[in-house]
Amino acid sequence: MARNWTALLGLAAGLCVLTAADARADLFHHKPKPQANVLTDADVDAIQKALDEQRLKDAGDMLDRAFLIGAKDPRLFLLSGELRLAQGRYADALDDLKLAETTPATRGKALECEGIALSLLDRSDEAMATLRRAVTEDPSAWRAWNALAGELDRRRSWTEAEAAYDHALSDSGGAAIVLNNRGFSRLLQGRFDAATDDFVAALQKKPDLAAARTNLRLAMAMKGEYDRATAASAQDDQAALLNNAGFAAIMRGDYVTAEDLLSRAIAARSEYYARASENLELAKSLAARQKAPPVGAQ
Repeated sequence: MARNWTALLGLAAGLCVLTAADARADLFHHKPKPQANVLTDADVDAIQKALDEQRLKDAGDMLDRAFLIGAKDPRLFLLSGELRLAQGRYADALDDLKLAETTPATRGKALECEGIALSLLDRSDEAMATLRRAVTEDPSAWRAWNALAGELDRRRSWTEAEAAYDHALSDSGGAAIVLNNRGFSRLLQGRFDAATDDFVAALQKKPDLAAARTNLRLAMAMKGEYDRATAASAQDDQAALLNNAGFAAIMRGDYVTAEDLLSRAIAARSEYYARASENLELAKSLAARQKAPPVGAQ
């Protein structure tokens, strides 16, 4: 705030006296402060870097300070929406993203994040419409293509989903998460060899991608390669591996093997294993139905 020199010079005697010369010198050298409520590119980059590095608390602190001083830049609402999305606060994220969507510079990214949030909230029809808008606004938005492909998988629109995954892979430089998701899409279609190739490629890109490792084992089990699917290392959850392989055996109609794998899964867990127990009951029920004579048979 600029100083009121007239008021300062009129202070009652007894206070420290400011001479006219001092006042002129101070006025001459005084530099106005930049507006505090303007978000700079450096501010945006710092917050985005914190988000990219998953330093969510740092990003949140910087955003809080920016909002506190009254910054109204649409980029701030976009960053806030991204933070809430990363925190799993999907409904809250939508509030900020709607505000960011109103400005051309932030609309494409806002629609991308909004579509992902809607998908994670299982608001599938809204997600589909928003993600289509996002890729129209920005055809290189690979996360939107990836999420759109997932929505198409839900509808079993395999050809269109494959095309969406192709866009996502091309624009992301072959991101591991997209390879994993396309692999799972192919797994759902019964294309086990193609799915296996995708999971292996995903792990080559990102060896610590747990979802791809789990899905790779599931693909092996779906091909009947139970020993490979359940081969455990020290850090693996043997019970979970056996349960997943047992479920794959159910899907293959291999109920005897399923019962064996699921019984071993229950034994390997030191506490009650509800999921494996439910799968075991399913395997037994399907096996009994398979053995039962047709209705009306003599």
